[in-house]
Amino acid sequence: MPFAAAPVLETERLVLRPYRLSDFDAFADYFGSERSIFTDGPVTRETAWDLFTAGAGRWAIVGHGAWTIEIKASGQAAGLVSLNTAISLPDSELGWILWAGFEGKGYAYEACQNALRFAFDILLWPSLVSGIHEENAASIRLAERLGAARDPDLVLEHEPETLFYRHLP
Repeated sequence: MPFAAAPVLETERLVLRPYRLSDFDAFADYFGSERSIFTDGPVTRETAWDLFTAGAGRWAIVGHGAWTIEIKASGQAAGLVSLNTAISLPDSELGWILWAGFEGKGYAYEACQNALRFAFDILLWPSLVSGIHEENAASIRLAERLGAARDPDLVLEHEPETLFYRHLP
């Protein structure tokens, strides 16, 4: 089922929605900081723009992509969650990032649960992986809390430090 733009999904506390131009500064701040070390950063603001527009535009090309995680109560953007396929990935991927100050509140867990339901129930994907740097303990804990198990058979030759956690319906 193709989607030309990110559909809006809601949880009890969150709205997963398409990117807005007003989301870019927080996105660029994250990717320009040392916090992005496990997500291919830090990068320049120009490269962050390319990543931002790619995440938004992926919906029109392949029918899935990234959502902004918005807090219902405040309207604040708290990060992103995404469903990705890429030539460089061994399988479809669930990814997430929270902006500074939004960690430890369960937002990533809630957003990822909703994205997984969308992947399994709407896109009918049989499984997904989350590629996580071996030193990113917080993301490893989240993947395991979501029910994912390490898939030792998936290894990227050019990124041996990336561990893959498999999500099943």
